[in-house]
This record gives sequence, C-alpha cells and structure tokens, in this order.
Amino acid sequence: MAHVYASPRVLPLLVLGFASGLPLALTSGTLQAWATVDNVSLQNIGFLTLIGTAYTLKFFWAPLVDRYAPPLLGRRRGWIFLTQLLLAASIASMGLFSPGNNLGLMAALAVLVAFLSATQDIAFDAYSTDVLRKEERAAGAAIKVLGYRLAMIVSGGLALILADQWLGWGNMYFLMGGFMAICAVATTLAPEPEVVTRPPRTLALAVVEPLLEFFKRRGALTILLLIILYKLGDAFAGALSTTFLLRGAGFSVSEVGTINKVFGLAATIVGALAGGSIMARLGLYRSLMLFGLLQATSNFGYWVLAVTPPHLYSMALVVAVENLCGGLGTAAFVALLMALCKQEFSATQFALLSALSAVGRTYLAGPLTPPLVESMGWSGFFVVTVLIALPGLILLYLRKSEIDGLDGKP
Repeated sequence: MAHVYASPRVLPLLVLGFASGLPLALTSGTLQAWATVDNVSLQNIGFLTLIGTAYTLKFFWAPLVDRYAPPLLGRRRGWIFLTQLLLAASIASMGLFSPGNNLGLMAALAVLVAFLSATQDIAFDAYSTDVLRKEERAAGAAIKVLGYRLAMIVSGGLALILADQWLGWGNMYFLMGGFMAICAVATTLAPEPEVVTRPPRTLALAVVEPLLEFFKRRGALTILLLIILYKLGDAFAGALSTTFLLRGAGFSVSEVGTINKVFGLAATIVGALAGGSIMARLGLYRSLMLFGLLQATSNFGYWVLAVTPPHLYSMALVVAVENLCGGLGTAAFVALLMALCKQEFSATQFALLSALSAVGRTYLAGPLTPPLVESMGWSGFFVVTVLIALPGLILLYLRKSEIDGLDGKP
C-alpha cells in the first residue's frame, strides 16, 4: 500500500491539498483568535463563521468550472492556478486591516477569500476525482486530507505563534499570502488526468445533467442527508474551539499555537496516512462507521479541558486525539464523496456534495454555538456535541447497502 503514495497522480495532491486548506483557518479560527485578542464580542465572533457561506453555496457556480476552462493548464488545473494567484493577493490584503478597528472591511475581505477558496476547491476536487485511478482513491483521499490539515496547522497553529511573538497579525497574513503563491507554482507541475473528458456542450447541460444523474440513483436524498449529518458533531465542537482554549480554558495564544503546531501536526500525519491504509483493508462503509465513532467520542476531550485546571499536557493530548480522529473521519468522508461522483460531472457533483457537508458547520454550528455555550457552559456544550454526532452514524448504518455498492460489493 505504501508505494501508492509515491504515485505521480497521488503525490501532487499533498501540495494542492495544502493550498486548499490554507485559506479556511485564515477566515475562521485564526481570524477568530485575532478578533478575540482585539476584544470583539462573542456574538460577533460567532457570526464571523457565516463567512464560510461560500463553501456551502459553491455548487451554484460549479457548472461554470465544468463548462469553461482558462487558456492555460487545462480545464481543472487552469482554474486552480488562477484562483491561487487571486487568493495570494486577497489573503495578503487582510493583513492591512484589523478586526478590532475595521471589522466590516475585514469580514468583506474574508468573504472574498472564502469565495476564491471555494472556487479553488471546486476545481481541485474535480481534478483529484478525475486524475486518480480507482485503486488510488483511498490513498489520494488520505493525501488530500494530510495536505489540507497540514495547511490548517500552518494557518491555524503556526500562524498564532508567528502573530503573537514574531511578525504581528498583519505581517503573518502577508506571509500566508506568499505561501499560496508558492502553491500556484506547484500546480503548474501537476499531471493532467489520463482520461480527459470533454466539457458539457452548453452551460445549461452543465447545470442540469449532473443533478439528473445523481437524483436518479436509489436513496439519493438520504445519501445527501448523510453527508450533512456525518461530521455535524465535529463541526459544533470545532466552531469556537479556539475561543474556548483561549477564553474558556485559559491558555495563552502562544500555548494554543504551539500545541496545535506540534501535537496537531504529528497526529495529522499519523491519522491521514493510517486512514488510507485502514480504508484499503476495511472498505468504505466500515471505515466511515469506525472513524465516525472515533471523531464523535473525541469531543469528550474538550469536556475534560472544560472541567479541569489548564495544563499543557492535557491540552496536547486532547488536540492530538482530535486531530487524529478528525483526520481519519475526513479521509473516509472525502473517499465517499469521490466515489459518489461521475467523472463527466465531477466539478458540479463534488461541489454539491461538499457544499452540503458545510451546511452544518456554516448555518448550524456557527450561529447556534454561542447561545448553547452561554446557556449550558462549555462543559455541557461539549457533551451535547457527542449526541449531535449520533444521527449521522445511525443514518450511515441504514445506508450500508448503497455505500457497499460504491466499493463494488453485492
């Protein structure tokens, strides 16, 4: 299994996954930390999570990515390269302002970054779906998750340390923009898919055909509901996790950044690479169930932090377990989304499916977490996040036959 990670189709997904994951923390957790330090109110911090709306609505413009192609690098890589250049400039622009003094302008820039990032994701997800052979799907999903979560460590953990002790918040955002520009260079070196399908003949067909094909499948609606629910508990637990560690548990900005960087990074690497190997042995359904149970129960770690005095070793353990379990769950989830897509419509179908997965994080977890925390406290809230994860696992069990079919099982 290890040799598949060195495949010329799998290995580039590490850098492209990094580019995909870099903007999210910069418009969510890291921006949340900056707003917390600048004494922005908890309610306003909660509503900053609505910046992620672009990730939920991206299927609306995904047909444009399927139908049209930039003049360079092909239909998939051309869009990836273009959005990466625009992201580099937009992320750097966020460093010119601060949430304490220019909250509205910062939010607007963050919305632009989220829009460009969502567009990059449309093209990248379609590219990875098209370029991977079937036997490379598990490893490709794991490498994508590894790159994505490495970027989350850099832009969510390392960024806090750099902002707090070295560069300041503005210069740190300049640096992150530079990282994105470097990723654009790597995009030019990635291979084209072995089979290049023709784009839809018209924009109307690009909109209609992917939806018709998907909704003709047995159990289509319940599969869509499963995608919304599968990581919902994880989304609630993570919605204000940075604010919890800073304001609720009493850790410093540098402590949070250091633990996320060191222990989060180690757990991410182990989780992503192990996820690909485990999926190859267990199959898609059993991996989804096992990893879903693990990512749900890992939320109890935050409850422990909420009811015990702050100690770095306990935060390190919780962050490591959360990154490990979350990485395993995400790897299996990405493999599920790729398996559900037809290559002819991979941009639009993957965008629809992945956008649905963001519904819980954007429209439920973000707005509802602050009132839940204020009404029941941090400890009670984290217990509830475990219960929130259960409906998704129940629905997964009920859809076992459809998911086994994606693995080619009877």
